[in-house]
Amino acid sequence: MSHIRWNLLPTPELPEPSSGRGLSPFLLRLLHNRGIRRPEEIGVFLAGDRSLLLDPFRLPDMEKAIVRINRALLGGENICVYGDFDADGITATALLVEGLSFLGASAIPYIPHRQSEGHGLSEAALKKLFEDGIRLVITVDCGITDIAEVEKAKEWGLDIIITDHHNPLQTIPQAAAVIDPKLKGADYPFDQLAGVGVAFKLLQGLLHNFGMGEKAIGLADLVAIGTIADMSAPLGENRYLIREGLRQMNENPRPGIRELVAQTRLEAGKLDADRVSWVIAPCLNAAGRLADGLAGYRLLMAKTDEEARELARWLARKNEERQKLTAQALEQARADVIARGLPPLLFTAHRDYPMGVTGLVASRLTEEFYRPSVVVHLGDELCHGSCRSIPEFNIITALNSLEHFFTRYGGHAQAAGFTMPVRDLPELEQRLDELARRGLEGIELSPHLDIDMQLTLPELGGDTYRTIQLLAPFGNGNPVPVFLSRKVELLEKRPMGNGEHFRMKLRQGRTVWDGVAFGLASHAAECTRLIDIVYNLEADSWNGNSQLRLNILDFRKST
Repeated sequence: MSHIRWNLLPTPELPEPSSGRGLSPFLLRLLHNRGIRRPEEIGVFLAGDRSLLLDPFRLPDMEKAIVRINRALLGGENICVYGDFDADGITATALLVEGLSFLGASAIPYIPHRQSEGHGLSEAALKKLFEDGIRLVITVDCGITDIAEVEKAKEWGLDIIITDHHNPLQTIPQAAAVIDPKLKGADYPFDQLAGVGVAFKLLQGLLHNFGMGEKAIGLADLVAIGTIADMSAPLGENRYLIREGLRQMNENPRPGIRELVAQTRLEAGKLDADRVSWVIAPCLNAAGRLADGLAGYRLLMAKTDEEARELARWLARKNEERQKLTAQALEQARADVIARGLPPLLFTAHRDYPMGVTGLVASRLTEEFYRPSVVVHLGDELCHGSCRSIPEFNIITALNSLEHFFTRYGGHAQAAGFTMPVRDLPELEQRLDELARRGLEGIELSPHLDIDMQLTLPELGGDTYRTIQLLAPFGNGNPVPVFLSRKVELLEKRPMGNGEHFRMKLRQGRTVWDGVAFGLASHAAECTRLIDIVYNLEADSWNGNSQLRLNILDFRKST
């Protein structure tokens, strides 16, 4: 049944007990599989505390940015924080507007409209801000590739400070300051900050100069949401910022988060990275995908429960609408790429793909077929594409080699976007196809599961789950541990939910476990009495009760 490759990671040579700080071989092996191997790394990783925070002044142009902001504060200049319409950009905008208010600044937010303005700086928007009296714009989660727009602003007398985490082009905008850990020659030891993380570092450096450095960490809830939503690795200082942010959201949530938790039927005080990723972030994103990203910003900045409740209800409804549109577009895109024979790079373009969900559709295609995917919304003259990729194919490198096609583009190794004339799209598709065929030649294009270790079901008892949670928060670069158990007896299976999932009762020896197989119902008939299973161990909470179960990721007939 399985089309997924199982990759059982080799058993490592573990450190001597003395250098392993008395940790169990089980935990040491999980840490080893995540690249945490030296004794000093292990202690810092497991503590996950503020010792992970790095000196903000190691970021390029930090001093320049602070000098310019101080000048604005002293001169009473009007400041605008220019963000992006996704959850990373929305949280970064909220963080910097709120943080600047600690210093008495009255900064205004600007979040572009996805459909009419797109990603990044807009010359028309900057012109309007200048005419309205703004003299300093601080970008968050954008700006690093907007060379022409920054040059125009400079001509008018509008200063721009760029804070971004995207990959820069060969030419860097001539802004008043450019803060990006990915800049060539940057001395910053950690380049996996989200956009909101870079904004946080600017605020941390700025407040430090006023003797208020500790106040920045009070906004870790915003950093955590944006970092998780952007799927930035929960490693390095991200690890502390996410943990601290989750603590704040659980112990003393701001009104907008409290109401969003209530509207989405989450359990108050039980937010973790998974719930933020699957529930909170999509609701914030829904505003920017289908309407105006400012609604998500206003929710985060809401001061009263009444205001927050109204916005949370609206965002929850928008997210439901987004889910329906995504499902419709995915069905159409899936049929299109299958009809094309599933080439090494999947490419589909249509007027009916809503611009706000093309990235989600591309992600689903890449997950299902394990290929780079490009999903394009066609306009009359311009089109907007979203790209998602696999580790074996760097999509932003591919776009860099074809930059002459684009009026605007940017992104990361595995996620990017572009705007370009519709007339040139067929040639772009051909060129991307050629790059993918060369780059992926000889590579088996099927998804794989990295498996931490093989266990028996009786070995899952005791402190196993609590030990696994020492590694949290999980995400890219620190995945939830995956286990393999062979020759497990299937006692029972029954449908669950909307028919796409099913429950299992499994036994090995005298130990019986409940399991749930999400999205695998179409293969339920292929279950045999003895199966090999790949799974996570998770806590299932329902009506205030919590019990452990197996989250079945894949299964095969035992041999």
